[in-house]
Amino acid sequence: MRAKLYGAMPEPVDEQEVTPLELFFDLVFVFAITQVSGFVSEHATWLHLAQGLAILAVLWWAWESYAWLGNTAASDEGTMRVVLLAAMGAMLVASLAVPHAFGANGLVFGFAYLAVRLLHLVAYEIVSRGDPELRGVVLRLATTAVPGALLIVLAGALHGVARDVCWVAALAIDYGGLALRGVDGWRVQPSHFAERHGLIIIIALGESIVSIGVGAGALSLSAGIVAGALLGVAVAAALWWAYFDVVAIVAERRLRSAPPAEQVRLARDSYTYLHMPMVAGIVVFAIGVKTTIENVGHHLDAVPAAALCGGVALYLLALSAFKRRNIGSYNQPRLAAAGILLVLAPVTSHVAALLALALVALVACGLIAYEVRRYAAARERIRHTDTREAPAPGD
Repeated sequence: MRAKLYGAMPEPVDEQEVTPLELFFDLVFVFAITQVSGFVSEHATWLHLAQGLAILAVLWWAWESYAWLGNTAASDEGTMRVVLLAAMGAMLVASLAVPHAFGANGLVFGFAYLAVRLLHLVAYEIVSRGDPELRGVVLRLATTAVPGALLIVLAGALHGVARDVCWVAALAIDYGGLALRGVDGWRVQPSHFAERHGLIIIIALGESIVSIGVGAGALSLSAGIVAGALLGVAVAAALWWAYFDVVAIVAERRLRSAPPAEQVRLARDSYTYLHMPMVAGIVVFAIGVKTTIENVGHHLDAVPAAALCGGVALYLLALSAFKRRNIGSYNQPRLAAAGILLVLAPVTSHVAALLALALVALVACGLIAYEVRRYAAARERIRHTDTREAPAPGD
């Protein structure tokens, strides 16, 4: 199955697969995403949007840490299984606290997040026994993971600007620390790593479908709501197509063919860093589409309108940067589509919500139709040959 999808390997190799426990762990992240989109949708203000994105960034880093762990450990047996299940419990508590992570449940969120990070270090300590190089990696990781998590705990005890400064500092330590410390000593299994991140994109897209259902669920179905739901699914399908049709295939082949040191840098840049704005874009779009379904006959407020257009634009920008990191060139049609959506964002708050969603669907689906026609030969070569480093559409 994998050979048909990604192209045959030049020689037989044993490839690690995503384990059932990893998929089980990801279900908690699904709930966390749902909590974030629900938190912002309930009171769609710029402040809530910023807070929601900050929470998502923190949770993403926790999930990403366990993605690297699973890629290194290649096992869900024995003690490792117990540690991961305990981490699931801590992540669930953090997810439950999301709606009030900047308020009454700030300390609950902080301590749960700290537990998630500490359990991650415990698991890595287990994996690194007998491997001095990996042990050094774990020690470097602890110097950013623990201070960052402690700042989130401290933020839960503070208010106002001091709380916000702690959140910004925590994110800067985590995201900046990895870039500054480098990735010496890390190892990556390309197929497993690419597959895990492809699955998380599907999970995020699933959240956008859930948002459509939640938005329509409390209302009597009308022609407008049905049309809005179909338009929302069309956008989600376009986002899926934009990633999985060619980009995911080329990126995995590039990762697999790179030398070991470059593999780790590619994994960090292309997946750890650049998949975060992809997921964020999908979540932001989900916030906008949920509000749209609830108000198909009315105008959208500024934040939901910006979320509807800006979420898809952010996703396309991240995809283009993803291509730039892997292939060396940006995807011009996707940059153009993102620019159109950003121009449309202020317009969509002055038209009916259903029309606003229709405009976003037109841009997203129009982009996919253009790429399918314009790059038909390249798509055929990439999807149905064994070329390992073929250029992606948009060159």
